[in-house]
Amino acid sequence: MELNSLTAVQNYASSKPATAPAEGGAAAVMRNIAGDFAATLAHSETVAQSTMMGNADPHALVQALAQTELAVETAVSVRNKVVEAYQEILRMPV
Repeated sequence: MELNSLTAVQNYASSKPATAPAEGGAAAVMRNIAGDFAATLAHSETVAQSTMMGNADPHALVQALAQTELAVETAVSVRNKVVEAYQEILRMPV
């Protein structure tokens, strides 16, 4: 009995690195997307501040706000899809 549990522990320890997440996986993609989203918001804020000071073109402000609106709508859509997928998984029989 003791030998079987020792073998099981050794097999688990040897297979554990195989189940580790990959470096360039979904986490890296999500990190890049979040960075792009934050950069879009920061750019829009900078353009808005420049426009208020009179240093930027009002057309640039409209364009930056449109990009921000598109980024926020995309983020909300992705969030809604993730929530729907999670709820569908919870409904699955085990």
